[in-house]
Amino acid sequence: MRSRNASQIDSSIVPVTRRTGAYALLDSLCRHGVKHIFGYPGGAILPIYDALYGFEVSGQLKHILVRHEQGAAHAADGYARATGQVGVCFGTSGPGATNLVTGIATAHMDSIPLVVITGQVPRTAIGTDAFQETDIWGITLPIVKHSYVVRDPADMAAIVAEAFYIASSGRPGPVLIDVPKDVGLEEFDYVPVEPGAIRPAGYKPTVKGNPRQITQAIELIRNSQRPLLYVGGGAIAAGAHAEIARLADHFRLPTTTTLMGKGAFDEHHPLALGMLGMHGTAYANFAVTECDLLIAVGARFDDRVTGKLDEFASRAKVIHIDIDPAEVGKTRVPDVPIVGDVKQVLIELLDRVRELEIVSDPAQTAAWHTRINQWKTDYPLVVPSYDNEIAPQEVIVELGRQAPDAYYTTDVGQHQMWAAQFLKNGPRRWISSAGLGTMGFGIPAAMGAKVALPDHQVICVAGDASVQMNIQELGTLAQFGINAKTVIVNNGWQGMVRQWQEAFYGERYSSSNMEVGMPDFGKLAEAFGIKGILVTERSQLAPAVAEMLAYDGPVLLDVRVRRDENCYPMVAPGKSNAQMLGLPEVKRETPVSHQTCTNCQTDNHPSHQFCSHCGAKL
Repeated sequence: MRSRNASQIDSSIVPVTRRTGAYALLDSLCRHGVKHIFGYPGGAILPIYDALYGFEVSGQLKHILVRHEQGAAHAADGYARATGQVGVCFGTSGPGATNLVTGIATAHMDSIPLVVITGQVPRTAIGTDAFQETDIWGITLPIVKHSYVVRDPADMAAIVAEAFYIASSGRPGPVLIDVPKDVGLEEFDYVPVEPGAIRPAGYKPTVKGNPRQITQAIELIRNSQRPLLYVGGGAIAAGAHAEIARLADHFRLPTTTTLMGKGAFDEHHPLALGMLGMHGTAYANFAVTECDLLIAVGARFDDRVTGKLDEFASRAKVIHIDIDPAEVGKTRVPDVPIVGDVKQVLIELLDRVRELEIVSDPAQTAAWHTRINQWKTDYPLVVPSYDNEIAPQEVIVELGRQAPDAYYTTDVGQHQMWAAQFLKNGPRRWISSAGLGTMGFGIPAAMGAKVALPDHQVICVAGDASVQMNIQELGTLAQFGINAKTVIVNNGWQGMVRQWQEAFYGERYSSSNMEVGMPDFGKLAEAFGIKGILVTERSQLAPAVAEMLAYDGPVLLDVRVRRDENCYPMVAPGKSNAQMLGLPEVKRETPVSHQTCTNCQTDNHPSHQFCSHCGAKL
């Protein structure tokens, strides 16, 4: 819990001043570049908030008072995803700390750097079941990268320095610092610690790739006829988008991204296949099924990507580049494992390619590109059109048309998947809870992103069910004038739950209908002091989006969409990625070469392993 002692710092170099533990904490945060803190006060953390008052008055720190601690964690998370910097949030002991747990777990699953600071009962009361005492250190052990309980205020500066280094280095993640109330009050001889001055013993992430393995990877790429570049969130964390583009362009690599990897590769590029996995594009899923080489960059082969694991890229050799050695081989054993920082490894690989004067042979992969382009033609993402109803996809497309460069956050559900399919923005401009799938993430994450980047447009895409999880944060937007926009794709359901109940549970819609008891979101927004806009007809959509974007202040736009629209394509649980529901039937007047499915008699592309219509094995 405490890995560094203040006696290790040379006080003859740094002037000593009598300060409290709370002051030492806040001064250390300032020294690490923190400007904004998201939090909610309470009894055990009041000494820290009392010291914070002076830091706010002097303009050194800005505290954003959320309405619920979960909102604080998600806001710090959104701040970190948008900037790449460490996000910071505060919560008091007991329920304040436990309210942070979902946000900590969200950041942990998606490898987001946070420093989470909780108040705790006084040292003498720990373990006595004191008022609002909870062992938050123990509760969060599985969902943090590291954690501390500060037993001596003289250790505070060193602990903060370690926490920031751990949170932001290697594979990023959340770090918890639990501060007993009396530690915050106690005075001591304070010696500041500058960033990087202290690092935890034994913690040194591997950054550079193994040269031999890099050479092996190049040989596999050179000899591949059906390569596929598979990019995950690690590429975003490493800031490796330029290197990803260079690699893809040099070897003409078709490129697909995970939900976390969106933005790491320009989705307008001819080599882009969009997202793969459960609700990925058909062409990305067919490509990963048929490729002979899969180059995984900062991705972890999670179940929503792989579908039936033993049929995921089953004919491919695998190169896996990741900074976390625990991820390499965890799910799929690679032919060439490369542990290191994604950006650094790709720089080394590209330097080696240049040194060896390796050029790509377009003829070698020509057939592969032709096949992929045919899949793009046969199975495009479709925006349906209905006479009297707005399709939810239309809402996303209109947002992308009017605000192509915005930072987008999402809640979790059908709207999230439609947004992932149709929005095509740049690095760090896609902010969504992927691994944990946390409903209620969108508004507070947008709040954090907007606080970090006040001159950029920030838009939350939400569903009518998930937005209600943390809708109280509209009050925070109003109080601090945080000009983030929220768009509710409102179908009156827990949409993804309803879709699964329709597809796999015999249309038994158990506890998923949200229409009864649905609030009037426009009036609710106005009750918080925020502008509300309602859209019920297609003709209103474009003007309403324009009005929302032009308004100088937070806006809640409620768009009523078709109730029973499903999100396709969809890979059913336990099925191969090539077995997708909701694909259009492809008909050609004169099929030159095809496979006829014996189950439904549908013609399929000769490369398919499974019928694109019924999913049967070909």
